[in-house]
Amino acid sequence: MLKKSPHSPAHLLLDQAVYFITSAIYQKRPLLKPETVKQHLLDTIQTCMTEKNWQLDHWVILDNHYHLMLTSKKGDDMPGIFRKIHGLSARFIQAQGPCELPVWWNYWDYCPRDEKDYFIRLNYLLNNPLKHGYVTNLADYPHSSFHSTLETLGRNALAKQFTQYSEYKNLRLEED
Repeated sequence: MLKKSPHSPAHLLLDQAVYFITSAIYQKRPLLKPETVKQHLLDTIQTCMTEKNWQLDHWVILDNHYHLMLTSKKGDDMPGIFRKIHGLSARFIQAQGPCELPVWWNYWDYCPRDEKDYFIRLNYLLNNPLKHGYVTNLADYPHSSFHSTLETLGRNALAKQFTQYSEYKNLRLEED
């Protein structure tokens, strides 16, 4: 377990583990709102995951935070991966126009304990644009892996997943 300061969360550094990650912009400013920033962040996340052989399974990017479901290769790589993601994206955000520093607040990781826990977190991630009022239909939000999940599973299977693991509606994250 890694904990650098009393103000940062402890991080589990596990090999071959599934992680649910949340990261937020400092003071919840909407610095991720522009389409170009969201796309740059996604491209950066995908590149950094590929470089370390981590698998990005699901993702959603909102105006002031993001959530990821991923599978680690080597857990010790996690701090460097997120330092790089946040460093590169912060420079890109700052190049779009002046903004106060810091850009990023932190990231929090959680390893689902079982299948139920995994699907509750996944449904929470997929439902996040609806939860925050960005859209009234998840298919209308382009900055999420919802579309590929829907295509892979099909409408009926995905609807069943949301029904079977409906506890995502009551999930409250400490970092929210």
